Amino acid sequence: MPTELSGGEQQRVAIARGLVNRPPVILADEPTAPLDSERAMAVIRILNEMAQRYDTAIIVVTHDEKIIPTFKRIYHIRDGVTHEEAGAGRGVE
Repeated sequence: MPTELSGGEQQRVAIARGLVNRPPVILADEPTAPLDSERAMAVIRILNEMAQRYDTAIIVVTHDEKIIPTFKRIYHIRDGVTHEEAGAGRGVE
C-alpha cells in the first residue's frame, strides 16, 4: 500500500509513473522536498538517468540548494528577473 512506503520509495514510484509513457517533458515541483540528502540525490540521479535514456526534458522547480548544481541549466528568478548560471556538465561561457 502507498502509505506503507517510505518517502523515498513514494518519490521513486511517482517518477516511474511519470516516465512510463516516455513524455517529452516532465515538470517536477519540489521532487526532493520531504527527503533526506541521500535519498534526494538518489531521486535526482534517477531523473537525470531517465532524461538521458528516454530523451526527456525535466524541468525541476525547487528550493533544495543541494540538488541545484546537479543540473545542466539553472535559472533563478529574483524580483521578477530571470538569471541563468552554469550547472554541472555545462561549461562556463
